[in-house]
Amino acid sequence: MPTDVVMPQMGESITEGTITKWLKKPGDAIQRDEPLFEISTDKVDAEIPSPAAGTLKEIKISEGTTVQINTVVCSIDEAGSSAASTASPAKAETAAAPAADTVTPAAADTPSAAQGSSPAAAGPGTEVLMPQMGESITEGTITKWLKKVGDTVQRDEPIFEISTDKVDAEIPSPVAGTLSEIKVQEGATVTINTVVAVIGGAAGKTAAPAASTPAPTATATAPVAAASSASAVAGDRVRSSPLVRKIAKDNNVDLSQVPGTGASGRITKTDIVSHLEQGPKPVAAASVTAPASIPAAAAAKPAAPQPQPGELVPMTKMRSIIAQRMVESKRTSPHVHTVFKVDMTRIVRLREKEKSKYEQRNGVKLTYMPFITRAAIVALRKHPVVNGSIEGEAIRYNKNINIGIAVALDWGLIVPVLKQTEEKNFLGIARGIVDVADRARNKKLAPDEISGGTFTLTNSGIFGEQFGTPIINQPQSAILGIGGLNKEAEVITDKDGNDSIAIRSIQRFTLGFDHRIVDGADAGKFMSDFKAYLENWSEDIG
Repeated sequence: MPTDVVMPQMGESITEGTITKWLKKPGDAIQRDEPLFEISTDKVDAEIPSPAAGTLKEIKISEGTTVQINTVVCSIDEAGSSAASTASPAKAETAAAPAADTVTPAAADTPSAAQGSSPAAAGPGTEVLMPQMGESITEGTITKWLKKVGDTVQRDEPIFEISTDKVDAEIPSPVAGTLSEIKVQEGATVTINTVVAVIGGAAGKTAAPAASTPAPTATATAPVAAASSASAVAGDRVRSSPLVRKIAKDNNVDLSQVPGTGASGRITKTDIVSHLEQGPKPVAAASVTAPASIPAAAAAKPAAPQPQPGELVPMTKMRSIIAQRMVESKRTSPHVHTVFKVDMTRIVRLREKEKSKYEQRNGVKLTYMPFITRAAIVALRKHPVVNGSIEGEAIRYNKNINIGIAVALDWGLIVPVLKQTEEKNFLGIARGIVDVADRARNKKLAPDEISGGTFTLTNSGIFGEQFGTPIINQPQSAILGIGGLNKEAEVITDKDGNDSIAIRSIQRFTLGFDHRIVDGADAGKFMSDFKAYLENWSEDIG
């Protein structure tokens, strides 16, 4: 009996994922929990383990394809029968063929023109459609044709590029054959499922400029780098967005020399900006040494023309989803913020005294995060409403305290979750924070490690800010923002009521809370207990 493997949900707010690499091919024997494929979402890149032991029978979704959660992506024959007799050649070859279209669970098993597999050498030809790149996407802009009429194309070979309000993508050919007709011009915006080209059939033509309405964003995405096309080797095409290729063209950069950190090795804007900053400056561009006071990102700006005011540049998929989630949170929860100033002098002195011995003894560095996390856990146990969430017209008081720890990555931000922290001691929390942070940076987090959080900590103070007003991570009811740690002059009152001025280590913490469930009094009591625990620390750190 075959076992279906589905696209996992990598977090409560995640609705889709992209398969970036298959680690097995049909016919391979696999063990339970052995990595089967890699995925990328707007929050995390991860290896997905096999749910069963057996033989990989069929791969249903090709590399580079984005699908909704719970979509069947492959099947495993637990009886160990050969995949050769059950998987068609067209499906088997998808294991190595890059694609960029988005499908929904319903569409994954439904044949269509955009998912055909037979060569288009005769007959009326195969229509190529504008794909739907997400459930809320209704249209897309063709920014570049990668093939011209008369060109031979292979199945899954990129033939055009599109831009939507969520993603820029290369769209693969649904079949092998000859591009016989282009129906939609570069820069035109059309609705999903519009026929944009024909492969095979009678000899066709290129669409006239008036084929459809020009998109207002076309000027931002249509320019491309001729240098990158010339440098691409057949079978090893450089993957990048139109914006990246424009920057490459403006700065005379060979994209084949730029390492890509995106999905399937795709070169991102961050990749090429880093290359310009660290690598040799192009001959055609003037080399300017920036003053030390100018941030590194500003110093890396090339001398060539940059996007001008008024020019539209499409958001990346990650940025668009982050924007959507933030708006949803603000619209869902009436946010209130309260800021408390905490005297961390006792903690600072304890850490300075113990940090060397602590690392030698326990094999983990002693940072301030486990102190802060532990104090939050103690306060949450006393005030469970802050650890709660709203479900319809009811309040769920969560049994466990699952702490989300925001981790900044080179390619974005992720919030792994420490589960059941109320059962952990200080050392367990310290080790847990280091563990999830390391595995987040190395793309080794399991799907359930970024979901199920009940309360979140975000440490933006490392960038020097005094305090911030963070947005709640839905469906939680509160988030704690950690401000910068600084020495300040404070008025100290002794036990006899005498005042003096002393230099103290001060840190500001902001509690953002959902006023539907947490009242100001609840927030104040929570923060008072949190503050008292840190200022009067007496717990053994292990």
